[in-house]
Amino acid sequence: MPLLYFIRDSLLATITGGPLYWLWILTLLGLTGVGTTYYIDQLQNGLAVTGMSDQVSWGFYIANFAFLVGVAASSVLLVIPAYIFHQPSAKKVVLLGEGLAVAAVIMSILFVIVDLGRPERLWHMIPLLGRFNFPMSILAWDVVVLMGYLIINLAIPFYIQYCHYKDQEPKLWLYFPFIILAIFWAISIHTVTGFLFSANTGRPFWHTSLVGPRFIASAFVSGPAIIIFTMQIIRTFTQYPINQEIIKITALIMAVALQISLFFVGVELFTDFYNETSHAASMHYLYLGLHGFDSLQPWIWSALTLNSLAFIILTIHPLRENLLTLNLACISTIIGVWIEKGIGFVVPGFIPTPLGEIYEYAPTITEYWVSIGIWAIGILAFTLMAKATIAIELGEISYSKSKPQADIKLE
Repeated sequence: MPLLYFIRDSLLATITGGPLYWLWILTLLGLTGVGTTYYIDQLQNGLAVTGMSDQVSWGFYIANFAFLVGVAASSVLLVIPAYIFHQPSAKKVVLLGEGLAVAAVIMSILFVIVDLGRPERLWHMIPLLGRFNFPMSILAWDVVVLMGYLIINLAIPFYIQYCHYKDQEPKLWLYFPFIILAIFWAISIHTVTGFLFSANTGRPFWHTSLVGPRFIASAFVSGPAIIIFTMQIIRTFTQYPINQEIIKITALIMAVALQISLFFVGVELFTDFYNETSHAASMHYLYLGLHGFDSLQPWIWSALTLNSLAFIILTIHPLRENLLTLNLACISTIIGVWIEKGIGFVVPGFIPTPLGEIYEYAPTITEYWVSIGIWAIGILAFTLMAKATIAIELGEISYSKSKPQADIKLE
């Protein structure tokens, strides 16, 4: 049966590689193990081992969640040129982009789980077993869009690669409707994530209609930056053909998105500081400090500096075309956007509290290592998916090479 051969050969491809490949795999497994050890300690001793408190109940974990949902959504930037505008260079890497989306969604879900004090109670959200509270609950909407996006980004590449494995051309009419669905779904997952924050009317820092658009714009900056790095790594260490043209297109999208993202930041700064009210206290704390408390100032000003540097590089055409400066811009935006929509967005929403209290937050060693472990799981998942994808697309494994001679005679 072709499907069984497909699964077997794909799995074999993931465990086939040279010393450098296995060093990479073992490193990721080691980091995962260390992160798991710290998470077990967190399960045993509770969230008291983190820097979170009753006053600041979301921290490093949810910061990573907000960033990674954007990375998952950004895979649409390869889907649109590949399937809507029929860009040949994009079609070569779109399957890898969808693999990156799957890895990002897996990490997003894991960061939510580790943020829960009692993760075993997740069964309460399972329909029929518990009370899912859909469609009233925004959290239920987030679960739906994340799980739906995960299934779509698993199903489409599975069908396409299965057809390629059998040396057949996939039927466009069969999977194209799901491509269109994935495009709209990608926007929805980050929009709903933005709604999770903006729906909190008691937190003025989050309660703004710009949260959704800001999340989308920043996602189309950080996501392409990671995609550009990934494409260069794959092009360097494998024989998979990745055209420089797709890197240029992705960098141009990244440049426009960063300009829009910085404009949104400027709009919010003007709104809060031009006629400052008590509702601007969180913004004041973030950028200028408040009553002597200013632990987040270095974070946000570093983010603005890095994003501004990337803005200059990406806006000037010769600098954007140069791989060295482009990579510098990618590093700057990944770190800058992670800070801006992570620590620089999640934490200030809790400071000061609605009662005016100021409880500053700093992540602990437990949070750092648990987060590193989750990132290692996501990178490992992407590595294994990319390894199988590349083997199939390069024709290194196929049904015609694997099926027994008896099957060939029968055919």
